[in-house]
Amino acid sequence: MADPIVFSSSSPNFALPLLFTGQAQKEFILNQSTLAIDALLQRGVEASQEAPPAQARDGECYRVVAPASGEWQGHDDAIAIRISGSWNFASPAHGMAVFDRAQQQLLIFKSSWEAAARPTALQGGSVIDVEARAMLTELAQALKIYGLLPEAS
Repeated sequence: MADPIVFSSSSPNFALPLLFTGQAQKEFILNQSTLAIDALLQRGVEASQEAPPAQARDGECYRVVAPASGEWQGHDDAIAIRISGSWNFASPAHGMAVFDRAQQQLLIFKSSWEAAARPTALQGGSVIDVEARAMLTELAQALKIYGLLPEAS
């Protein structure tokens, strides 16, 4: 007979709480996990900021920017999720992408959150070759940030 599978108390990727035998108030744990999944599936945040907004609706997500303050203190780089009137936090995983609605920009988490800079537009003139090379370099860097080009090894 095979040994029974032993589960940890939380999921490996987002540390969502898991049910366990004999647990009281299982609906609380299940509901918390379901609401966190609901918030994280869209992979979008309202904004990136250091402190919680004055008014937030359940289900809203924010990227916590250092130095975090207020209820978000100690949660730098996390995704803050409003669930039942309180803040819950999900630590980002390497390769996680979120769309910041306020900045209208995609962010990628590697060892920290990264966003590609908009390449400088060409202006024309006598140094167009230099400008074109600089723009192509900036474009290649943006593609590397988004994982579309590999980093140089």
